[in-house]
Amino acid sequence: MVRVIRERRTIRDFNGQPLDKDVLMDILRDAQWAPYHSRKEPWRFILFMGEGRLKFAEAVGLTYSDEVRDRWGEWARNQYCNLIPAHLIVTYDADPRQKYWEDALSAAAALIQNIQLLAWEREIGVVWKTNECNWNPAFHRAVGVKPDERIAGILHLGYFDRTPKPRKRKAIEQCLTLIDS
Repeated sequence: MVRVIRERRTIRDFNGQPLDKDVLMDILRDAQWAPYHSRKEPWRFILFMGEGRLKFAEAVGLTYSDEVRDRWGEWARNQYCNLIPAHLIVTYDADPRQKYWEDALSAAAALIQNIQLLAWEREIGVVWKTNECNWNPAFHRAVGVKPDERIAGILHLGYFDRTPKPRKRKAIEQCLTLIDS
């Protein structure tokens, strides 16, 4: 497990090789064992694969300004519909009480990390996105996010040809406050 944690990378360049839905479902079944504090699992998934990727691309396009659409629209559509085989929206239960939504978001983040590690073990790359569309009501309506949900992340999953180099990490001592007396 340590090897997978240390070697996992964010993948942004996918090669378009198809991803089997059953493989992704196995990853989700294992990932759902993430810890959570509520009485029920506070997450839900919306998965776009195959021709469904067009619906995802169109929903993202709703959030673009005319300038962004003119500049990046075709490129994004190619990425979303041809090169990236799966788009997974992970939602969590919205709650006006801070403790409860923080618990739900934290649980969803643990779940997403599980997805990333399990995918990496199968040589499937993931990029976890939190773009502006995550908060856009038109996007929410277009993809089926319920009014009582928020988006923890949009995961793009697929195969890749090149593994990025690791980023330098701080020494843990730089991030640690130790109180031992």
